[in-house]
Amino acid sequence: MKQHKNLLFIISILVIAVTAFAATIPSKIEPLKYKNLKVLPKNISETALDKIMDNFNFSLGVTCDYCHSKTDKPDELKFESDAKPEKDIARKMMLMMYDINLKYFNGTKDRLAVQTVNCYTCHRQSPYPIVDSVNVIGK
Repeated sequence: MKQHKNLLFIISILVIAVTAFAATIPSKIEPLKYKNLKVLPKNISETALDKIMDNFNFSLGVTCDYCHSKTDKPDELKFESDAKPEKDIARKMMLMMYDINLKYFNGTKDRLAVQTVNCYTCHRQSPYPIVDSVNVIGK
């Protein structure tokens, strides 16, 4: 009888543990929030994405519509659209920046890590890289 009670107690504990564990698992997998991310991680947080986009705005001295096309509604952008070539150029520049940091400055493969070379390094609040005698190596 005592063994039966012990077995019943152990089974009860296991049922409670499995139920508690199952309750912590989300009932459905969250869909990816952003569409058409080709360089940035597809599961990037809103905070991280906003920080990167704000950095672009500051570093290049532009607003969001520089790379993102507008919709028919005022103040609304088609973020997933590739209609503007500036967006693809920005992607290529990001990859170049990641490669430079990885190759020359012991950067990490984590593309969101703090970078030694960033957009501001060359752009300094201009949509086009600024080249002068101070920035050019060997002059």
